[in-house]
Amino acid sequence: MEPQVDTNTLSALAEPYVSAEVQPAANPDKKTTSSVEGTFGTRVLENDAKVFEHNAWDNVEWDEEQEREALEVIQKQAGAMVGDSDRERYDKEAPLFWDDFYSRNANKFFKDRHWLRIEFPELFENLPKDTKERFNVMEIGCGAGNTVFPLISEAADANLFVYACDYSKVAVDVVKSNPEYNESKCRAFVFDVTSENPPPEVEAESVDICICIFVLSAIHPSTWERAVRNIWKVLKPGGLVMFRDYGRYDLAQLRFKGGRMLEDNFYIRGDGTRVYFFTNEEIGSMFKDFIIEQNGVDRRLIVNRSRKLKMYRVWLQGKFRKPLSGTAPTSG
Repeated sequence: MEPQVDTNTLSALAEPYVSAEVQPAANPDKKTTSSVEGTFGTRVLENDAKVFEHNAWDNVEWDEEQEREALEVIQKQAGAMVGDSDRERYDKEAPLFWDDFYSRNANKFFKDRHWLRIEFPELFENLPKDTKERFNVMEIGCGAGNTVFPLISEAADANLFVYACDYSKVAVDVVKSNPEYNESKCRAFVFDVTSENPPPEVEAESVDICICIFVLSAIHPSTWERAVRNIWKVLKPGGLVMFRDYGRYDLAQLRFKGGRMLEDNFYIRGDGTRVYFFTNEEIGSMFKDFIIEQNGVDRRLIVNRSRKLKMYRVWLQGKFRKPLSGTAPTSG
């Protein structure tokens, strides 16, 4: 959950494409085009005078002035860093903050991620049907199940199994309490991706696709390497990581006031959960041992037409494939 925003724009700001899931074509503001080829949407603002004619614009490039203003905001944030004792407390008590978050928000904050079919069609293509071969998907940071259940529903006739894990026991309990939860199709369990070892619930090199959406931003930068190593261990050779997370200078980052910055580009929200804002270079370095099929920036301009407000969102999206044995990683 991000810092408080106007209630009229909360649904658009909470998570990418909450307001852009697959919808009938009659609504021109809903995102229905794939970004597999490296672009994110097709509504491009070519005339600034028309900016308030639609609720959202795709692929919005920043100019030097916007970049400078963003840097000035971050410099001000850095002038009032979180103290050492509080940083240690937020790190030590991170599970408690996430448990509290899901206790309060699991049934009202999130919407199902039907946009997965748009951005990650690999989830649905070539799923095995009428075969003994099982297609294994693992979602790290499953939250309240807003990816798990739409996926199971859309792939109902496929031999699909989903491992759903989260840092928060409360989140896992929410998933298990869902009427659609069925252990013949899904298994939910608590797992900290920064652990020394991968989860015992998942056999080594058995996962075809690993979903990692708005997860790595919640852990300390010093643990990124360990997290990616655990992902590597559960993936089959040739298996795919589907990644999406917050990008540098996203609206959520620039809205933070003083006393919220833990470290460079790493913040504490009002509810005690943490969030990092990445660059493509950091993500590329993190997944350097994988074949990088996509490492893109999704820039969107969200517009509040009634209040004449412009809000810039920045997300990173990547697809990283574990090389087959004897294959060197390359950039796609």
